[in-house]
Amino acid sequence: MSIPRVLNDRYEIGELLGRGGMADVYKAQDTRLGRTVAIKLLRADVARDSQLQARFRREAQAVAGLNYPAIVAVYDTGEHISSDHPGDGAHVPYIVMEYVHGKTLRDLIRAKAITTEQALKYGMGVLSALDYSHRAGIVHRDIKPANVMVTEDENGVLGVVKVMDFGIARTISDSAATMTQTQTVMGTAQYLSPEQARGESVDARSDLYSAACLLYEMLAGRPPFTGDSPVSVAYQHVRERPPVPSTFNPDLTPALDALLMRALQKDRRQRFQDATSFRRALRAAVAGVAPPPGQRESHVDGNETTVIAAVSEPQKLMPAPAIDAGGPSTRAMAKELAGGALTTNGGVPEDTDNLYPSVKRRRRAWMVTLFVVLALMLGGGAMVGYNMINAVPAAVAKESIPPLSGMTLDEATVKLEALGMSPHSAEEFSSVTKGEVIRTDPPSGTLVELNTTVEIFVSKGPSEVQIPKDISGLTEPQVRQELLDLGLLISSSDLVNDGSINANLVVTTDPAPGQSVPVGTRVALKISNGQVLMPSLFDLTKDPKKVKQAVTEALKKVSEYLEVTFEESENSVVTPGMVTGQSIQSGTSVAQRTSVVVTLAKKPTPKEPNASQEPSPGEQPPETTAPPSPKP
Repeated sequence: MSIPRVLNDRYEIGELLGRGGMADVYKAQDTRLGRTVAIKLLRADVARDSQLQARFRREAQAVAGLNYPAIVAVYDTGEHISSDHPGDGAHVPYIVMEYVHGKTLRDLIRAKAITTEQALKYGMGVLSALDYSHRAGIVHRDIKPANVMVTEDENGVLGVVKVMDFGIARTISDSAATMTQTQTVMGTAQYLSPEQARGESVDARSDLYSAACLLYEMLAGRPPFTGDSPVSVAYQHVRERPPVPSTFNPDLTPALDALLMRALQKDRRQRFQDATSFRRALRAAVAGVAPPPGQRESHVDGNETTVIAAVSEPQKLMPAPAIDAGGPSTRAMAKELAGGALTTNGGVPEDTDNLYPSVKRRRRAWMVTLFVVLALMLGGGAMVGYNMINAVPAAVAKESIPPLSGMTLDEATVKLEALGMSPHSAEEFSSVTKGEVIRTDPPSGTLVELNTTVEIFVSKGPSEVQIPKDISGLTEPQVRQELLDLGLLISSSDLVNDGSINANLVVTTDPAPGQSVPVGTRVALKISNGQVLMPSLFDLTKDPKKVKQAVTEALKKVSEYLEVTFEESENSVVTPGMVTGQSIQSGTSVAQRTSVVVTLAKKPTPKEPNASQEPSPGEQPPETTAPPSPKP
């Protein structure tokens, strides 16, 4: 497909970033806002497929409303008419997305470049994104390493995760659509939930299973199930139990093993029921606390609430004796059913009167025992009550708030939750690096009770910033991005004459470079139009010998690129060497590299007399000396 250079008169298409099953992704420049974006363009060979077009538009609709740092943002959508077949151009939709400079988890896993700490951090980020999308009613349905990117700064330092590609996402209300419908794309087999493999309806818990497979692979170095074909892998997801991840990575703790084995349960009702509980359990596992096997989870399916209690072993119940409700119920018949005889002593009926004394003794002994037990219970209860009333209350468990300055919000949150505290975050302006923790309230070192709310104050950068000094000569998009990163706004872009800066490059700003301004200030850009105003070159000096030097210096002050050529013309009125004319009138806008011709006065050449010229009237003829006349 021929790709246009500019889409919608706004997006300049650049290099190809990647190819997918139905779309290509290009790096592009938003000329209107001056920022780098990524454009996902449906391929022309599938653009006529209405179902694929619907899937492509569904992705845009699904993500357009998700404004969250851990999810790749969608800025704009549109359609491009393909010119591959003139007269029958297909309408090719495209999505304008946030451009993320970084690497996918798939690349990092293949390069074995993920540590255990990073894997846990990335897992937290993915669960955070899923928690937000699930709350917004969107099920991703294709969580896998290739769909998760990790940002990378200019120094190659990896940052936070960004979940992308909601191409087969659906709203939760539409999740009843199964994965076996005609032309419906299933997720990748290695990260497929059992219900997806069985063709059942999916919900948020299916995403959590895929996220568990992703976390398993980052920690263990391989996915939970592998096979020769996608079908064999899908079968294992449905039927087989995954190996414990510490089998492949001995450094993993039993708490992480227990966490992943629970998250990979076949029955979705026995997994974590939402991303919040999964994240909470993951934070606890980092601190060495495994999720309890008997923990109860609840989940609402429509109007029915199902409560599941996970048990480690099935209960063994003793069989109850079979009783015929319609048969005999006397003690003798019960004895017969038990295999005994109805009579003793050779068939003489048992004398029940002889049983009374033993019965009375047993009853008396039972009453004495009961009395003793009651007396002990009353005495013990009185003693316990006395001790409870007079006992010193047990000391309340307290923990010291650790120093968190310089950490990221996620790191500080994990540390406080591991100590049993309840973190809450707030942002404020500070000279501390943006995104780092400034302080806590109560401050670090304070002893607080468990479950105490601790306020974490995170820096959002300084309240005032300095406009960069070295912006002259940069392109407009470069300067725009630099100012936006500082928290400044762009008010306008104005064209100005400048002799030293080439056309379309930034000359200066208003307020001026180097000036400190509050965050959020609107800054106007001054862009060179490549033109200069021609100065007047007359009367620059009174010394004819210095005229050329003065003209050259005057032009260099306007622009070092202006060129001058001198020529002379006879003039009997103007002092020789002075300027009598310039080829371009002063005040005229000209290009920076224009050449101007300057005319200098020249003394007229004196005229020689002509011998054949007749004397003018009244003029005496020149005297001549006649030769002497000869003597006679």
